[in-house]
Amino acid sequence: MKSTGALKAYAKALFALAKERQQLDVVGRELASSVEAVKADATLRTFFGRPGVPAKAKRAVADEIGRRLGVSKLTRDFLALVAEHGRGDQLEAIGEIFRGLVDLDLGRVRATVRTAIPLTEAERSAIAARVGRVLDGKQVVVHEVVDRSLLGGFVAEIGSLIMDGSLDGQLARIRQRLARG
Repeated sequence: MKSTGALKAYAKALFALAKERQQLDVVGRELASSVEAVKADATLRTFFGRPGVPAKAKRAVADEIGRRLGVSKLTRDFLALVAEHGRGDQLEAIGEIFRGLVDLDLGRVRATVRTAIPLTEAERSAIAARVGRVLDGKQVVVHEVVDRSLLGGFVAEIGSLIMDGSLDGQLARIRQRLARG
């Protein structure tokens, strides 16, 4: 397994360049679309993971992926560099680290919110605002997951913090209080 320290170094370098050029949002979107393109194609994942494939070939394929996706020169060069150095199969991990650096820089957090039914835009905004207040005013990006096992309400997970506003959670707390007397 390749070191996560090296992956962080790639993500930090891209972050520094993108920030310097005021292209954090653009590069973030382009990197995410590149990750999705590689994830969606098993042949590409296998190709980038093979140690016997020449570095120049990996670089050329990564460059072509960037061209087809229409990404900026910075992102295209980054993809080619990562592939050439044998890290193309770890692009997803690098992308996650990059996204974390951007979120940290912007004072943003990501919350996975489980609900029994899909949220409306107003409900999504209200949950983001509520969670943001709990987190000292941070901007919250909500990733919604419909969980049919919930009776109602929501459960928000932000890292190791869990906010349980679900009916299931409320019933469990009532049950505990009644059991204690």
